[in-house]
Amino acid sequence: MNPKKGDKKNKKQMKAQTAIAVRASISFPPDIYEILETIAKEKRVSLAWVVREAAEKYVAEKWPLFVPRG
Repeated sequence: MNPKKGDKKNKKQMKAQTAIAVRASISFPPDIYEILETIAKEKRVSLAWVVREAAEKYVAEKWPLFVPRG
């Protein structure tokens, strides 16, 4: 296979994106998912944003020494 001209640029973009965040696939019970969707709509943010915020707060509460200081 011959690499295409745009492949190098795409690889750089993908590297930059993976350096910022790690993608995860998560399953929720339907009732929790509906609650998360409602929260996201009320705050006018994505469902992913709501889940990230909840995860950050959980880690800060349960393992405060692991939270990076900014």
